[in-house]
Amino acid sequence: MRTYTTLAFAASAAAQYSESLLPSKPGGAVPAGVKAPNTSGFDNTTIQTSRGGLAVCVSGTVSVEASTSQNLKFNFELPQNQSQVTNVFLRLLSNPSPFAQELVGGTQSVNGAYEIGATLCTPANNTTPDQVQLLTHGIGFDRYYWDFAPGYSYVDVAAQYGHATFLYDRLGVGKSTKADPLNVVQAALQVEIANVLAQKLRDGAFSDHAFSTVIGTGHSFGSIITQAVTSQYPKVIDAAILTGYSVDTTAAAPFQLGSNLAIASQNQPYRFGALNNGYLVVGSAIALEIGFFRAPGFDPEILSLAEATKGTATFGEFFSISAVTKPAANWTKPVAVVNGNEDLPFCFGNCSVPVNKAEAVFPVLYPQTKTTGAYLVKDTGHGQNLHYSAVEAYHYIQNFIGKNVH
Repeated sequence: MRTYTTLAFAASAAAQYSESLLPSKPGGAVPAGVKAPNTSGFDNTTIQTSRGGLAVCVSGTVSVEASTSQNLKFNFELPQNQSQVTNVFLRLLSNPSPFAQELVGGTQSVNGAYEIGATLCTPANNTTPDQVQLLTHGIGFDRYYWDFAPGYSYVDVAAQYGHATFLYDRLGVGKSTKADPLNVVQAALQVEIANVLAQKLRDGAFSDHAFSTVIGTGHSFGSIITQAVTSQYPKVIDAAILTGYSVDTTAAAPFQLGSNLAIASQNQPYRFGALNNGYLVVGSAIALEIGFFRAPGFDPEILSLAEATKGTATFGEFFSISAVTKPAANWTKPVAVVNGNEDLPFCFGNCSVPVNKAEAVFPVLYPQTKTTGAYLVKDTGHGQNLHYSAVEAYHYIQNFIGKNVH
């Protein structure tokens, strides 16, 4: 019965959402009678609706000053060609790996003022909620992972529940500053940027509105960043939603090798031709399907769109991605973990065996919290937002927030 329902929904969704899906296009003009958001705090602004028109959004760049003493220092020179890139990951993921053992040579301090591509969305009913979700995307995407296409928009469903959303391009992605991809664009600095953005949302730096409640919502690497904020800065956000995430790292090697990581400037020269060889992308649509999708739960046109609009990641991020995860020992606020049950990188293709890997996060990383939620979405891979089941997960998350965050 489940398979029949999924395939029927698949056919319906494919027919309904198969045209004009490019996320680079605005969602549409703001309807008459709907007040446009204040553009305060944004530069180079545009105003448009979300993909399904349920939210009205201001987009542009915002300025962030951030620093850390925890970026890693690497004994590494950027590869000169694609063959060397491939060999780096073969060496890194071999077992045992002398390369991995010799890679890190201590820590270093970095600081700077960065431009961050960002979008603030509020419900298209002339209300500005006092609660906002800070949405952090993962590797392989940009901020539009959260507002990808009509019928695949987290922003739209959040707006249905009266929730505001703030989605942004991680440093080095999309419209954000393309900093040094080895020494600067690393996990530790990304955590600091997320922390600063959360504080700015609370302080009213954007659209002249101070949000009293800030919820951190992430996907994959974005969940790693969000979890690190709960550990390092437990007061800055009021709840955490971790999607595409677990404490199981056994599939890290097949995920990275399956991603067929390629030099971004060579793989998509029209989009990334100005970037150096420290910026990488998932190599092909096939590689994207291996890492992020699970048939028959997705529309092939959505896979094609994901390939056409994929985001960059850096060597610095891949080398530092596990360095920021620590138990949030002082965190007592709500946490939910939501996964596609067939997630590859965090569940090796099955989040239910030998235990529920969403539930397994809580005793390891959140020993003090008593308000938790775990949800596994069937027929769904790592890129949850790009599956037919996306809206199912969105509703679970918004309901969890409504019941537990006040």
